[in-house]
Amino acid sequence: MQLELMRMSDLAIALLWHQHQPYYPDDVAGDNPMPWVRLHGVKDYYGMALHLLEFPEMRCTVNLVPSLLVQLQAYTDKGAGDRFLTVSRHPAGSLNEAECLFVLDHFFMANAEQMIRPYPRYWELFHRRAPGKNAAKEALRRFGENDLRDLQVWFNLAWIHPLAFEKDDDLRGLRDKGRHFSESDKQLVLDKHLEILKQIIPLYRRLADSGQVELSTTPFYHPILPMLLDKKLAREALPDVKLPRFSGGYPEDADAQVSKAVALHTQIFGAAPRGMWPAEGGVCQSLVQLLARHGIRWLAADEEILAQSTQGFISRDSHGHVRNPEHLYRGYKVKEGDTELGIVFRDHALSDMIGFHYQRSPGEDAAADFLRHLHNIREAVDKQNPCLVSVILDGENCWEHYPQGGVPFLRSLYEKLTTTKGVRPVQIGDYLERTPPRETVPRLFAGSWINHNFAIWVGHEEDNAGWDALHKAREHLRERSEQAHIPRANVTRAWEEIYIAEGSDWFWWYGPEHSSAQDAVFDYLFRKHLQNVYQVLGDTPPPELARPINRRGQRPLHTVPRGFLKVKIDGRETFFEWLSAGHYTCQNERGTMAQVTKGPLRDVYFGFDLDNLLVRVDCDGPARAALREIEVLRVGFVEPAQAELRIERPGRPEQSWRFTHHAPGGKKVEGDQQNIQLGLDHIFEASIPFTALGVEVGGPVQFFVELMESGQSRDRAPREGVLQLTRPSADFERIMWDV
Repeated sequence: MQLELMRMSDLAIALLWHQHQPYYPDDVAGDNPMPWVRLHGVKDYYGMALHLLEFPEMRCTVNLVPSLLVQLQAYTDKGAGDRFLTVSRHPAGSLNEAECLFVLDHFFMANAEQMIRPYPRYWELFHRRAPGKNAAKEALRRFGENDLRDLQVWFNLAWIHPLAFEKDDDLRGLRDKGRHFSESDKQLVLDKHLEILKQIIPLYRRLADSGQVELSTTPFYHPILPMLLDKKLAREALPDVKLPRFSGGYPEDADAQVSKAVALHTQIFGAAPRGMWPAEGGVCQSLVQLLARHGIRWLAADEEILAQSTQGFISRDSHGHVRNPEHLYRGYKVKEGDTELGIVFRDHALSDMIGFHYQRSPGEDAAADFLRHLHNIREAVDKQNPCLVSVILDGENCWEHYPQGGVPFLRSLYEKLTTTKGVRPVQIGDYLERTPPRETVPRLFAGSWINHNFAIWVGHEEDNAGWDALHKAREHLRERSEQAHIPRANVTRAWEEIYIAEGSDWFWWYGPEHSSAQDAVFDYLFRKHLQNVYQVLGDTPPPELARPINRRGQRPLHTVPRGFLKVKIDGRETFFEWLSAGHYTCQNERGTMAQVTKGPLRDVYFGFDLDNLLVRVDCDGPARAALREIEVLRVGFVEPAQAELRIERPGRPEQSWRFTHHAPGGKKVEGDQQNIQLGLDHIFEASIPFTALGVEVGGPVQFFVELMESGQSRDRAPREGVLQLTRPSADFERIMWDV
């Protein structure tokens, strides 16, 4: 084995890819409204396995959640489908109006820049649809039968992993054909989906059997185990958190979720899992005996759990540097009585670099930056001690934000990890076996991988309403299950619906932290699983389960300017100058993922006077100090394309800046620097003439603010997408007042 060749001075890098989907199907109604198991299957779960096969020397851990595995099996072994697949299979000429509107509303659900723009026909249809500007009913007038068929094909084609096109002549031919698809072309794409789905589980078993990959698991339906054990554990990190009416737990459910996970994993892969990434990285001290009882020998958590468990001995300073790094980058033991487990703690900064930042850099450069960080860590840790860096993140959600699905980055990363002297990729279980931990975590703090607490899943009135509804349904089931005349099969099925509803994903979308266009569907599915408990038992669900728990609607990315601004560009915080500005607060736009590491950017205000775009950036602390270690502050433009205001070494005496844009014909030219104004002190302010941008009255402006270090993006506002406004006319304020 590769680990036998490791030297004490080598750095071990343990990558864990967490592959997970909640349980979408409503088995009682026989309906599946969500396509994400299928689409992420043909793209990410398949592609991640192919990447590993390309590099036989690569070692890592892949965490496969049982609720994902059973849904993959349903597609491949039971003929299951989803609503999107059904509408895709319908001939375009036979679609009724409701189905046409469904296609126009849902078949652009892909990253516009990375999954739609690269394909001219898909991009053309995207602009014809004009999402966000027109209702589907209005846009339908612009779509004929051929357009709808091409859209059916492109939505399903764009979700197939790039490596599949390298392997398959038919798929490559369809991609190159581009438009005017036939019904048989469309059926071929959908048949390819099923072919790919059938390969996924066998590929991971092959990787595990060869010793290249360790497969770990998660409780069956992805519940947060500490919340099932006792919801009062949330008060360890948040003493004042408001809990649901029933604040206790269901330890027997926690046991069932782990037991079912181990059994399914063993059945599918022929061996029991040794390790576990607990759902949402949620841990507590009382997990130790529960997991050990089911044969689990190691688990993983976030570095902030270690920080809290050691009273801050391991932590990060204001610049993000790890204090006492030799104590973070190692394995640990955690004990309860005579029971002992191994445990590792993820470097959440490096995990977030892959999850959120490297997408904006060329793959080779991003992989080199990752290796540079590893070398810096090895230099910071005593060479006489083992050094283990654990990087853990979702194995699917980030890649749709990468060019070419992340292929250039992952190929370069795996190549460098397997050929760089002094760096060894490892499996977590093997590493802990061969390098037994010497230190014991005194007591495992109760928290998750996000801010070492459970605030996303409990405490908000929506979260608590969900837990109360679940408790009521569970109590109803518990009472009815004691009645002898209820068929045992129905009781078993009702318990399964309870276990599904205990999954963390439903609560992820409640409360203010995360939002998406599918909030209402997730809310519906959670309540439908609880309704199923009553229906399976022959009872009428309570009327409150028919009412949405989530009543906020999808939040806007930012507000818009309401009037002309009168701003003195001096870098001083003057509240009234920006009162009528548009405003963006740095937050997590990627609803399916959470960024743990926070950059210096806090708020962006933006607006205009009659002649100038005005931008203000607020940081965590005075901007001059917060940006001192940043190499570049840039205001980048998507509209007008490739314009850029670039400030080098912001806040330092040697600060310099330049503004560039692309004139017609593509020539890169300097802007009118005499009329651009900058101010950087407590805040950053900029005034950029619309004439320098080349934007006419009524023309669009789309921009972002980004911080760069070593050529890599370190923070961005907005973190996904752009800030948008239109150059105003002289009548702007009168029009706003009339509205």
